[in-house]
Amino acid sequence: MSTNMISYAEAITIISNHTQCLPSVKKPISETIGLTLAEDVYAPIDIPGFDQSAMDGYALSIHAKGLHKTYVISGELAAGDHPEGETNPNYAIRIFTGAALPSGFDTVIMQEKTKVENGNLIIEDEQLKAGNNVRLKGAEIRKDSLALKKGTVLSPATIGYLAGMGISEVAVFPTPKVTIIITGNELRQPGQPLDYGQVYDANSYTLSAALRQNGISDIKVIWVKDDLDTLTETLRLALDESHLILFTGGISVGKYDFVLEATQKNDVDLRFYKVKQRPGKPIYFGTKGNTLIFGLPGNPASVLTCFYVYVTKAIDMLSDRHKQHWTKAKLMHKYEKNNSFTHFLKGYSDDKVVSILDAQESFRLSSFAKANCLIRIEESNMVSEAGSTVDVLLLPL
Repeated sequence: MSTNMISYAEAITIISNHTQCLPSVKKPISETIGLTLAEDVYAPIDIPGFDQSAMDGYALSIHAKGLHKTYVISGELAAGDHPEGETNPNYAIRIFTGAALPSGFDTVIMQEKTKVENGNLIIEDEQLKAGNNVRLKGAEIRKDSLALKKGTVLSPATIGYLAGMGISEVAVFPTPKVTIIITGNELRQPGQPLDYGQVYDANSYTLSAALRQNGISDIKVIWVKDDLDTLTETLRLALDESHLILFTGGISVGKYDFVLEATQKNDVDLRFYKVKQRPGKPIYFGTKGNTLIFGLPGNPASVLTCFYVYVTKAIDMLSDRHKQHWTKAKLMHKYEKNNSFTHFLKGYSDDKVVSILDAQESFRLSSFAKANCLIRIEESNMVSEAGSTVDVLLLPL
């Protein structure tokens, strides 16, 4: 537990040390996009399950008999047809892409390199060799071979690969159930009239959208007045049904900031409170059992910055994903700090060069609306010269 202000690096380490991957679940493959495999997957069948034509043309048998100049056309096979009866290797069979080759046939000649005269097939490809234009049984994968390793993040291609093997469900690490608790007597919903001193709630919309962008759909949003008893009970109920709880507002030390006290009344273990950073210094992280609790500052830009820097890290660990990736870029213009905090700046990165945007204040989202990255200026870097290398976190589009 840390009750003193800590560094960004220390905060990341504490989150990592107190976040456990969620238990795996079985899901239909149609519901697994972006999720991580929880076990190795082995092929239940050969793919393809038979020697298969790779194009429209004519099936021939030339391995044993050699290539003739002329063949008698005998029959036709489309994809899905089952070759039946005796086949004569001295004949050619009209065949279409994906169709199974009859027994004894080993080659397909594309139709563009043939000519048909009086029911006979004239070969116009002297370079044709046995096995040409045929997908052999098991060419994609053999039965019982390792198809996908545990830890693979499922993409459209991998889901299609599973479907092609006839696999309908797999074990994956799920995304967390999330509760967002919004505090503030001054908040109103968009579309409602504002009285003097009131503001519209942007944070619930921002966080819900960011969570959905992370593949999370099980999201509950609760608006709570600045009242300790109500907030304490709301948190108690959320702890029973959530893997991840996000507070916005109420985490500072003002007269109406009750989040810290509500966590204490619910026996949440404080892991850290306050990080040496701008924006988002009064960020809170705690745990109860395996449930993670983040108290995010109320200012909109602080909320989103802390979400991208810390909450997405926790989500990746809960779901055994590794999406968050800091990279390097050259700073276009000089930047000076007036404190020894880590600064997270909204920026725009283009071809290894990054620019710091205007409107960096914690209450302003206009720069975030234009940003495609966050720039991290370390505590010790009081002056970052133009052309110097900085750390950059590319934001999801």
